[in-house]
Amino acid sequence: MAYAASRVMVVAAFLALFAGALSGAAAQSKPLTAAESDPQALRWMEGFPPPASKLIRQPESNFFSFPKLRWSVCHLRELLPTEQVSRGLGAPAPLAYARDEQAIDALTFTPLGATEEMTFEEALSANYTDGILILHQGEVVYERYLGCLDEAGKHGAMSMTKSLIGLLAEILIAEGTLDEGRRVSSIVPELADSGFGDATVRQVLDMTTGIAYSEDYSDPDADIWRYSAAASPLPKPPAYEGPDGYFEYLQTVPPEGEHGQAFHYRTVNTDALGWILSRVSGQAVTELLSERLWSRMGAEQDAYMTVDGKGTPFAGGGLSAGLRDLGRVGLLMLDGGEINGERLFPAEVVEGIRAGGSKRAFAKGGYETLAGGSYRSMWWVLHNDHGAYAARGVHGQTIYIDPAAEMVLVRFASFPTASNADIDPTSLPAYQAVAEYLLSKARRQPRR
Repeated sequence: MAYAASRVMVVAAFLALFAGALSGAAAQSKPLTAAESDPQALRWMEGFPPPASKLIRQPESNFFSFPKLRWSVCHLRELLPTEQVSRGLGAPAPLAYARDEQAIDALTFTPLGATEEMTFEEALSANYTDGILILHQGEVVYERYLGCLDEAGKHGAMSMTKSLIGLLAEILIAEGTLDEGRRVSSIVPELADSGFGDATVRQVLDMTTGIAYSEDYSDPDADIWRYSAAASPLPKPPAYEGPDGYFEYLQTVPPEGEHGQAFHYRTVNTDALGWILSRVSGQAVTELLSERLWSRMGAEQDAYMTVDGKGTPFAGGGLSAGLRDLGRVGLLMLDGGEINGERLFPAEVVEGIRAGGSKRAFAKGGYETLAGGSYRSMWWVLHNDHGAYAARGVHGQTIYIDPAAEMVLVRFASFPTASNADIDPTSLPAYQAVAEYLLSKARRQPRR
């Protein structure tokens, strides 16, 4: 494998983690606890210069292995090239506060498959939480920073990036700029001979494309490694003969099966969608995200996205942002496209996402902790009694929106294993416990 030169593969492994949901083979069998693996406790990158044993660099270091990842998720722009998502020049719109942290910390729930209860506060450590924000009826009721994160910091959003790209697509569809029924090849002719060519925009959005693409990380010949090697921003080794960058790689993805029949979580769909959005808008997704959301929602901080060697933003998982700014994204979704008294996009955008996609197609994906759910426009729809839906990323990232409870919960985390199936049994019941508490509280104390 000429493309598997060590310099490329180190970054490839990192990009693969961004892209999908690893089984956790890279983690220790008995990982350090959250307290033991805290980046401040381990003193990563401290000193002038840091001692060799505390350096986290690339390509010499496996910077996204546990416990180093607990530092890396807050310092990605020090390890990889990035592009700004500008918040613009206006003053940020402050969030209102009505803290209720003591009561929320004391809430109890029973993890899925367990018999013993756990408190919400205990779950923070169990889930290796780096930051968590909860808003109720537009006000912050809970905010905490741990691990590598403080209120001025940014954290990798991982595959929550996909949901923002899906949201941008739905905005363009609502405005008539993008037709969800169009064939991909009619928008991006370069993809005509690929597996994406005869898929519709909607099939890409809902990840029901029939493409041959393997994310089996145990297989050294799996497609994920070719994809990640192509995406590496480092110079390619002399013997490298594969595609260069996201767009070139997408053209090599072959067809397999029939479009629209089954949900398959494949990050390349989001990168294809990013190309589609850039082609119809004439903007990079970083520019589009800034223009449509970040510069208009009262964001406190610029965000940024990692890029490949040609400067193409990683639509599938490259975003890093502040905790409160992702809270603002959640408020936009909860309030149907409005924030700070301004409408940023039509209400039908959120209505379509909340309605969800095909449950039948989703069931074929085998997501046991999300049984009965669906996937729509890069958002995970739970179809529970509260109508909850979420943006999700590996290692425990989430924007969880509960319309019934008027709740937005944002969590950054650096869980030792990447797969959300490992963290859902503790996380999902915790979210539900908070939602039930806030719903009960609202009934006792109506909105002011």
